[in-house]
Amino acid sequence: MSNKKNSSSALNEKPGISQPESISMASIEHIKQFRKIQPSSAELIEGILAGNITALSRSITLIESTNSNHLAKANEVINGCLPYANKSIRIGITGVPGVGKSTFIEAFGKYLTGIGKKVAVLAVDPSSTISHGSILGDKTRMEELVKDKNAFIRPSPSGETLGGVARKTRETITLCEACGFDIIIIETVGVGQSETAVHSMVDFFLLLKIAGAGDELQGIKRGIMEMADAIVINKADGDNINKANLAKLEFNRALHLFPAKKSGWMPTTATCSAIAHEGIATVWQTIEKFIDLTQSNHYFFEKRKEQNQYWMLETINEQLKSDFYNQLEIQKLVEENKKAVQKDEISPFAAAQKILNFYRENKK
Repeated sequence: MSNKKNSSSALNEKPGISQPESISMASIEHIKQFRKIQPSSAELIEGILAGNITALSRSITLIESTNSNHLAKANEVINGCLPYANKSIRIGITGVPGVGKSTFIEAFGKYLTGIGKKVAVLAVDPSSTISHGSILGDKTRMEELVKDKNAFIRPSPSGETLGGVARKTRETITLCEACGFDIIIIETVGVGQSETAVHSMVDFFLLLKIAGAGDELQGIKRGIMEMADAIVINKADGDNINKANLAKLEFNRALHLFPAKKSGWMPTTATCSAIAHEGIATVWQTIEKFIDLTQSNHYFFEKRKEQNQYWMLETINEQLKSDFYNQLEIQKLVEENKKAVQKDEISPFAAAQKILNFYRENKK
């Protein structure tokens, strides 16, 4: 009787499903081992030049890595791709949260792939210094573009300083260009210092605005407007069309008050609706006019040379800073002097000088 109860019990163990004979355990093991294989620098370069997205993605991961071994390999890949880069148009796009950057970039990207362009979208995101989080939702917000075989979307890594993210984005541009992408779009996710970083790595800087946002959202206006090569009023649809046209006139007047640009280009204003896909072609036509002008007067090429020099110096500054703070003796000294400064036992400037003097005296 007890045996019968046990056999019908819900706790009674049933035999599991046997492994289908069609699946080879050796094949499964081979797949696992293959995933662990790290391709050589030469193999990654060959893959990138052949337009292989997997090779491109794996190389970008090396660039983003903090592993010193990965850094050396990443530099090999970058140097190998460098002769095949610099053949794209680099476009920076910024705007306050809510302006519709992702929707615009998707509509703009789909327009460009529709006319035969290959588009890479990169994001510069200065991750939160509090939560160390990062806004990496571009792939989910650009559902159509991410499925386009002629588009590549790569969000920036989390847990980095702005300088680190920007430098790695700059190196990623080189790899994307070598991979055959002729339009590189760099999106600023944050608002503030990231605009300056993006401006220093693009050919054309586009500022997205919305009508009726008020000064509280337009507070970043002057500095970024001076960098802008074009201002586009997004969400110009429905009841918002008249407001968008008025905003266009206001921004157009404002742009004429700024000093003339070295490029010889007069910034333009336009309206568009990313959702309705209206005005997108006009934005591209504006960029083409800008490129034609700046290439004919050689500003385009001179600016790129200046940007290369800038990023060389920025990389040196960042590396020196990293080397400085990574020394255990310096870390201890900084912590000791933080407490002394908080207790007013020493001034911040004297404490800084003390730490720097120690560094100079003890460096190799």
